[in-house]
Amino acid sequence: MASSLIIGQYVPSESKIHRLDPRTKIMLIFLFIIFVFFANNALSYVWLTLFAVSSALLTRIKLKFIAKGLTPVWFLIVFTFILHLFVTREGQILFEIIGFPIYSEAIIQGTFISLRFFLLILVTSLLTLTTTPIEITDAIETLLNPLKKVKFPVHELALMMSISLRFIPTLMQETEKISKAQASRGVDFKTGPIKERIQAVVPLLVPLFVSAFKRAEELAMAMEARGYQGGEGRTKLRELNIAKQDWFAFLIFALVIMGLFLFRQ
Repeated sequence: MASSLIIGQYVPSESKIHRLDPRTKIMLIFLFIIFVFFANNALSYVWLTLFAVSSALLTRIKLKFIAKGLTPVWFLIVFTFILHLFVTREGQILFEIIGFPIYSEAIIQGTFISLRFFLLILVTSLLTLTTTPIEITDAIETLLNPLKKVKFPVHELALMMSISLRFIPTLMQETEKISKAQASRGVDFKTGPIKERIQAVVPLLVPLFVSAFKRAEELAMAMEARGYQGGEGRTKLRELNIAKQDWFAFLIFALVIMGLFLFRQ
């Protein structure tokens, strides 16, 4: 289970994407999330997909590993597509499934929305795959620095987000370990009626929550023992700097956005 989830995992590499400033990656991903909603036809979606896949290739991380890491969300993507098939009632009727008419617009809209969902997850996953939690914390804190003027706890927010991303793989590993231990004791999570399968999850959730609270307490005690008191007056080992490669990344992204609006109808 842990190996089938890439959210929160960092894969070391010397790729061009890894060497980008973390602030650059966060801003570009944020802008991509906004502009992906402007795609409205097949050509514009193909254009954005080429950009997303090219970015994934530039990370030098195997696409097979990334695809396997997206396994948990494939169900949601397929479910979104199927939902549109039975909800959308526009266009011509192409065929019927168990008495339900399937419209042409249902297939088109289902494909577009599912692809949009896939692109959002893929691009955001590239952030954690190519950026360490410490870099993400420093980048978020730097980008939100203006909010310090209104007494907003910028450092604490950035730290919480970084810790959350860091412990996603840890919790997944803990879940896998507990589920294997329960299965060795005869608990069946995969067969039987839905009610029994839900009841079988309870022995999994209780020790998982206990373990999570224990880890949180240990982390808090470790930070307190080291004299942690927030970001006030703290120095940084590595300073973030916008280099030429970051400006080049912004230029490439600007060209991608120009192409998107060019391909729009």
